[in-house]
Amino acid sequence: MKTSLLTAALFCVIGSAAAHTPPHRPEVASIDAAVQATIKRYQLPGIAVGVIENGRIVFAKGYGETVYGSGDPITENTLFKIASNSKAMTASLLARLVQQGKLRWDDPVIKHLPDFAMHDPWVTQHMTVSDLLVHNSGLPQGGGDLMFWPEPNLFTRSDILHGLRYFKPAYEFRSGYAYDNLLYVVAGMVAEAVGGASYETLMQREVFTPLALHGCKVGAFALKDAGSVAQPHGMDAGKVVPTRADDAEVAALASAPAGGIRCTLSDMLVWANNFLAPTEAQKVWLEDRQRAELWKARTIMPISQQKKQWDNTHFYAYAYGFRLADVDGQWTVSHTGTLGGMYSMMMLLPDQKSGFVFMINGEGDRARTVLGEVLLKLFTAPEQSLGVNGYADALEKPASKASAAQQNIPDIAKRKPVKPAHMQQWLGVWRDPWFGEVRICPVGQQVEWRSAKSPKMHGRISTLDGRYVLVWDDEGVDENPWLNFSGEGATRQLHMAKINPDGDWSSDYEDFAFTRIGECEN
Repeated sequence: MKTSLLTAALFCVIGSAAAHTPPHRPEVASIDAAVQATIKRYQLPGIAVGVIENGRIVFAKGYGETVYGSGDPITENTLFKIASNSKAMTASLLARLVQQGKLRWDDPVIKHLPDFAMHDPWVTQHMTVSDLLVHNSGLPQGGGDLMFWPEPNLFTRSDILHGLRYFKPAYEFRSGYAYDNLLYVVAGMVAEAVGGASYETLMQREVFTPLALHGCKVGAFALKDAGSVAQPHGMDAGKVVPTRADDAEVAALASAPAGGIRCTLSDMLVWANNFLAPTEAQKVWLEDRQRAELWKARTIMPISQQKKQWDNTHFYAYAYGFRLADVDGQWTVSHTGTLGGMYSMMMLLPDQKSGFVFMINGEGDRARTVLGEVLLKLFTAPEQSLGVNGYADALEKPASKASAAQQNIPDIAKRKPVKPAHMQQWLGVWRDPWFGEVRICPVGQQVEWRSAKSPKMHGRISTLDGRYVLVWDDEGVDENPWLNFSGEGATRQLHMAKINPDGDWSSDYEDFAFTRIGECEN
């Protein structure tokens, strides 16, 4: 289906209802009550929330602490990782370059990046700049994310560009939807090629500075110079604990175009309002034609049963760094961000010139879903809202089924360390075409797995239920994997898989194909 037909379908769905549905005006007390209830239900260490109504900021408030127990409060000017909400900023950077005549959306990627290659040569030749942004490339969901996370690591953008050619497609080019991050990095590299500067410099020059997003950061910076910075948290035995804390010198990330930008709530409200009620200067910054391009439906997305039940959604599509959907007869434009103990959401209702933004610095997957739904219902159908506890209870039911399935996952506490003598034929240096080298070598009387380019990915090998299992030394590394060795001599191979098949899809061990290339050094 062509883009024009996708967009027309969306407007057919929402047009009639939107024309006759008067906007609802959320009360400040209702907003605050929803946030407070969410914090209580999910033990959130901190959150920053902002609401826009008819082009005016009517609510902006920080709750909790940057580090749990520190007494350092979260404010409107606390810096958060916005994770995949960075994608809309990357898409807008490209739109700026298109507006300046330096780029076309339908340019082949290889015109600007001659070394770009996908697994299929035909796809290599025909993939356009537009294709980089809409998750229809054929890449498997989350393919190659282990070149991004855990962060920081030593993978470069050039490594990511080169690694793309080794991923076998999970579906035909432009025939489906599967969320990926790698191609947003390629989009950032296209911007660098035509913009004549690094992605970080371009983002500052073309987006942050003209929009006065003074708190937003991308690239390396000193933590002590950044002011208030929210740190990520997790849960340990039911208690909130800091995790994955920033180093004193925060490193630049190869993944920045896909999910490496940080901003304050104040910045994110300016960013959101730029799309809801742009000033004359903002209209010059990005003209109507390019704004329309950003919000055209490009790739149809599956609609969950939950969205159908809660939101009466009939249409769901990905645009350039934004998601489009109808909710209770209203048009919405949104995105979320998830990054190791940091969760965010931006939700816009363009016809009302209204919306909201919030950022959480804790394990907030369900909290984001629940609070996002409650705040959205304040605008679309407050009389239909289940409230924080109602939506939270509804999420608990499928979670209970998942917990039952979890009981079938082996208990890694029962593992037994492997001695080097028992793994003699598998010891050595191994290489995967996109992930690079790992060492499986003796450390005392144990066997260690250590990545050359991802320093946090090191762990000890054990046996569990008659299989080799790798348990990471750093608890911040998600998902422990099985190790499956095969072959002999020069044909020895190693494949990996998550112990929990339903675990985080960014832990894409299943895409590894290691071959043994050398001996352990003494």
